[in-house]
Amino acid sequence: MALNRDFIGRTFPPSDPYEVSRVKIREFADAIGDRNPVYRDQEAAKAAGYPDVIAPPTFPIVVSLGNPGLADPDLGLNYAMVVHGEQRFAYTRPLRAGDVITCTSTITEIKSIGSNEKMVVETEVRTVEGELVCTSYNTIVERGA
Repeated sequence: MALNRDFIGRTFPPSDPYEVSRVKIREFADAIGDRNPVYRDQEAAKAAGYPDVIAPPTFPIVVSLGNPGLADPDLGLNYAMVVHGEQRFAYTRPLRAGDVITCTSTITEIKSIGSNEKMVVETEVRTVEGELVCTSYNTIVERGA
């Protein structure tokens, strides 16, 4: 079944605030196998010019696709058939421990590719004060739609 094209351009309300903690940053760095000390050691991060430990560049994936709007049944997305197509991030500054962020997602593209459906979601990651930290661009593919 094709994804609902009426969702193209739809922006969903911001996610609930998420506090980026040192523990979550360390757990994520461990999960991806990155031993960089700026992800674990506050003194190493300060020596590198940061006020606290920073998150690996792909960390926003933890929160950027959690928008409940993407689970709207009217969209028609079958998560059991979804594969990750592409992911990239455009940063204003690194995420760091102590940031409290929200994510606002917009579906920017839906198109058929053979029997598959491709959907691109652009997500702005902002502090609760409104500072843009990064924008996530996520392409997902629903196989055999």
